Amino acid sequence: MLGREVRLRWRACSLRLLALCLAVFLCTHFSSELKRKSLSQSGLIAKVQSREPGIEGHNSRMEEVPSKRQVIYVRRGSKNGSYGRQGSNPNVRKRDTLKPIRWHIDLQPWAGSSHSLNEEATRFLHYITKSQIVCSRLQTNGLTDQSEDTVKPWTVCLDDKFNLAYQIRNKQCRVYSFGLGEEDNIFEFKMASGGCDVHRFDPSILSAHIHEGDRLWHHRLSIDWRDPNPAIATHRLHSNTKKLGTILNEFGHWKIDVLKADMESAEWKILENLILEGIVEQIGQLIVEIHLHWPGFEVSGNDSSVVRYWYSLFKELEHKDFKLFYTYKDLSKPQMFLKKEVFNASSCYILSWVNTRWT
Repeated sequence: MLGREVRLRWRACSLRLLALCLAVFLCTHFSSELKRKSLSQSGLIAKVQSREPGIEGHNSRMEEVPSKRQVIYVRRGSKNGSYGRQGSNPNVRKRDTLKPIRWHIDLQPWAGSSHSLNEEATRFLHYITKSQIVCSRLQTNGLTDQSEDTVKPWTVCLDDKFNLAYQIRNKQCRVYSFGLGEEDNIFEFKMASGGCDVHRFDPSILSAHIHEGDRLWHHRLSIDWRDPNPAIATHRLHSNTKKLGTILNEFGHWKIDVLKADMESAEWKILENLILEGIVEQIGQLIVEIHLHWPGFEVSGNDSSVVRYWYSLFKELEHKDFKLFYTYKDLSKPQMFLKKEVFNASSCYILSWVNTRWT
């Protein structure tokens, strides 16, 4: 009886000892596993830091996650990862994302105390019909003469101080052309043959992208003052329109030497977007056809307020160091100003600006 009791106690002690040994083994195993993982992570961080000298581990980790306002350049389209030769430059400078966001332009003071249409129209028309800077080497439609009367005078300035001639000679010129199904493409073809990489944007073409010749691209895309919202059905139908900033990011481009635009009254809101987002500073010369027969898309207010808004947009350009060097009054279009035959004004003008700080 005594021997049986001793055996039972011995067996119980053995089981307790076995359980204790098992617990010690498991604790040791888990501890060593945690230590191994910790060492491997620290080694990985050390490798990352060694590849990026001068960057603290905390800062590098923070920079791995882009902020909501960070601009990310996506290069795609051609074999070298972007459309056009300059887009493949790995040293391309990115847009300054630290600038404060602007939500509206600064309206200029009224032209007179009465806030009348006559006062606003007189100031505005005087502004757009008088050059602010002299260009001694005007070139129209990429031609050396202006003998083709049927062609709109899309005019650039080739004075050496404005850098465009230098860019053309060195085959480093980039042109963006925005239009809505227009058939007048002489400007684009001539600029391409002269040595510029020309990107023509037209939402009416059949293919998404067409490469014609060595330096001319056609894109089924158009410029807008907002990006389409994919959650809205009407926006999905017009998904081939994007803001210029979005297009530049997707194409991997930083600078545009010449931007030509004929947007059939959408130019006002597009120009406003370029100013508010700072995109206009990335343009060397700006050639725009403006339309004055009505306020334009999504431009509201009475006639006096509309003209004041138009004038304020151009003054914003002036504050960005743009100077008007060429102006053309189209006499072939109805001579209307906000649906009125007044002020001896045409419904259509072509204006050419140069960025005097362009390098």
